Amino acid sequence: MGEPFNDLQQVELSIDAAQKMVGTATMSMEPGQLQAAEEAVQIAKNALNEIKKQNNDNDHNKFLEEQKSILNACTEQLKEAKR
Repeated sequence: MGEPFNDLQQVELSIDAAQKMVGTATMSMEPGQLQAAEEAVQIAKNALNEIKKQNNDNDHNKFLEEQKSILNACTEQLKEAKR
């Protein structure tokens, strides 16, 4: 059996899922999907912020910044869709 996911992998999976939900929601423009995508992005942001607090390893800073950038793009995409 494989190793359990570590915290960084969990955050990455959460962000990946949120990103896919945003893509689907902005293509459909269905209000319920847009709301679910916003919630997924918020959950992913919370997870990312939590891991940033726990992370003292500078080796992961680039990864965390990349993940933050993805979430910022998702947030912007949702804002644009709501206009």
